[in-house]
This record gives sequence, structure tokens and C-alpha cells, in this order.
Amino acid sequence: MAAVNYAEQYARALSQEFPYVLNFGKLYATPNNKKYKVVDAKTIKIPSIKTSGRVDGNRDAITGFSRNVDNDWEVKTLSNYRTWDTLIHPNDVNQTNMVLSIQNATQVFNETQKFPEMDAYCISKIYADYTNPTGLNKQVDNTVLTASNILSIFDKYMEKMDNARVPQTGRILYVTPNVKTMIKTAKDIVRNVSVDNSSTILNRNISRIDEVEIISVPEDLMKTVYNFTKGWEPGATAQQINMLLIHPLAVYTPVSYSFASMEEPSAHSKGKYLYYEESFEDVFVLNNKAGAIEFNVTASTTPSEGGE
Repeated sequence: MAAVNYAEQYARALSQEFPYVLNFGKLYATPNNKKYKVVDAKTIKIPSIKTSGRVDGNRDAITGFSRNVDNDWEVKTLSNYRTWDTLIHPNDVNQTNMVLSIQNATQVFNETQKFPEMDAYCISKIYADYTNPTGLNKQVDNTVLTASNILSIFDKYMEKMDNARVPQTGRILYVTPNVKTMIKTAKDIVRNVSVDNSSTILNRNISRIDEVEIISVPEDLMKTVYNFTKGWEPGATAQQINMLLIHPLAVYTPVSYSFASMEEPSAHSKGKYLYYEESFEDVFVLNNKAGAIEFNVTASTTPSEGGE
């Protein structure tokens, strides 16, 4: 019987888990990931087409023809190259009653390190692309949010997206827990309160506004910039992102596993299990879909660097 390749099973399981274990899982599951493909190891070319508008017809004459359609390429380059490895001695596995196994170690690594890091990278990279002075150069909203104004701010964002022809279905509002509480206590909020059959549980949850899904994200995963030297931590110039209203069609989030492997104890690993993985992954805002993004960020006296 062939030996079970845990690394292959692990990589396959990850691709199935991403939409469910990440706070920004719906962005990592954007339909754009199936629409656009990596051309080589790290380059993506996203096509766009422009056409002219219609003109008045002439029933009495044949006018000249000209080309009224053109195409262009938006080139994106994967640059987020991450690796992780660990050694585990067989005696450590046996003496901990299998607690310190490769399976358990990678599970804890995913839950406490990789997935939060991917969330941190996602939000900060979207912010960096959105505000890049040499790129989109978009401005973020620095209005101080309160229970009295939060719905009007939300309405303003929705109005801007409507004018930008962003699909109404599928918009997501990512908020910090503090902002989620503001929404629950917002002035003029219309709440549907339900009580279960036993009349002992009161459901006060607000999960949608105007069919926009609300997802609460921990504050430390809603920063403008992070340091990814080892793991992840908020950058020295990080500002607090309070709200992100976004449509998943505005982003492209390729995750490409190039290698993941586990080796049995050998002379090479000095008698230890060896696990190693590496990946190219990135997050991009599509230039022609930037109208599907609105940020509210706590203003800072120090200028933000947009990414680290």
C-alpha cells in the first residue's frame, strides 16, 4: 500500500478551508480567482476591453467603417513569497501521547499564524493598493463614527457604489467589534427581535443592512499596515480601519502553493520529522473596480506608509 502523502492532503484541505476559516474568506473566494490565471510562476495579465458608443444612423448613405474597440492588459505580479518549516523528533511525538504530531503542529500553525497573517495581508494590501499615490490614489474617509452618524455614513458609501454601478448583491461590510456594537445601537436602526420557543433566548444580532452582509473582524486584523518579518504584527505607523465596504469582484486574491512536503526521519534531518511548505500568494485591487471599495479609517497624526 502506498504511503499517505500528508503534505498533498494538507494542501488540498487548505484550498477547501480558505473561504471558511479566514475572516476575509469571501474575498479569498472571489470569482476573479477562477477568471484570471497566473501566466507564469508569478505574473498575471488581466485583460480589459473598451468600445465607443453608438452614433446616429444614416439610411440614405453608406458611411466609412473604423475600429471602435480596443483592448489593454493590467499586469499584476505575485510578490508575497512565504515559507514555514519545522522539525519534530519522534520521541517528542511519543512522549506527548501524539499531541506534538505534524498534523497537530500544522493545524495550530494554520489557526494561530497562517490564517491571521493572510487576513492581515489581505486588508493591508487592499488599503495599500487603494491609497497608493502612484497608483489608484484614492482617499479614505476619516469621519469619526458614532451611533448617531454610522448609518448615514454607510448610506453615503452605498450611494457612491450605486453611482459607480457596483452590483448591489454581494457587497460586504467588514467592521471591528466596536463598530458592530455601534450599528446595533445606531439611531433609527430598525431591528427584528426574535425570541426562541423557550422564550429564554433573545436574538439581537444585526447581520445585514440593506442586504449587505456584516462581518465582524478583530481590531488587530483591521490595520492599515503590518510587519511580516516573522509572522505578522501591526506596523509602527498602522492606523485603525473601522469599516471596509467592498464587493469581492473588486479584488483578485491568487493563492498558489508551489511546494509542500513532509519527510520521515532520516540522516538528512538527523532523525527528525521534517515539514516544509512555501507559497506565492497575493492580493490585488482591480483598477477598473476600485469604485467597489470604501474605507473608514481612524485619522492619525503620522502619515501612513500603506504597506510594509
